[in-house]
Amino acid sequence: MQTFALPPAIAQLVLARNAVRDHYRRILTSEGSDVDLAFTLDGNLIGDIGEAIAVELFGVKLVAARSTQGIDGHAPDGRSVQVKVTGTRRGPAFRCSETKADHLLFLDLNVETATGTVMFNGPEHLVTKYLPEFFANQRMVSRRQIIDADRLVSPTDRLPILIGSIPLNPSDLRPPSTFT
Repeated sequence: MQTFALPPAIAQLVLARNAVRDHYRRILTSEGSDVDLAFTLDGNLIGDIGEAIAVELFGVKLVAARSTQGIDGHAPDGRSVQVKVTGTRRGPAFRCSETKADHLLFLDLNVETATGTVMFNGPEHLVTKYLPEFFANQRMVSRRQIIDADRLVSPTDRLPILIGSIPLNPSDLRPPSTFT
């Protein structure tokens, strides 16, 4: 697993989110409320950030239309790629689909520290083997299963990280205090 710094634009997003959270925290506190709204960055926004990072980090060319369920883009070598991302430290959720990608990238983004971790970079079937053949709605693969599957990936099956795309050296990462 590799850790990387999130792009500076994401840091600006986190700072703006923190300002909104702090503003409403003060209002709620002044009204005597115990409610603590988190203003989490999740859902489509985190998914779009993950796909953009896959472009920058791995050179994935995103498909123009969202019409191909299960395939978000193609690697420079032509492999179809599905990008999954979490900001909650959980495993990826999948929908039952006939279309399977050749490759899966699963990113865990920590917006509080402005870092991300490539949790899985390999053939998708190594992860989807944990899912039933048919299911309704979404099913999640556990974080433990992702870690186990990633250990099975040979170096030649991983997408290479583009040199100079995003800092990978931990000393290049921003200190967490910048984003709180």
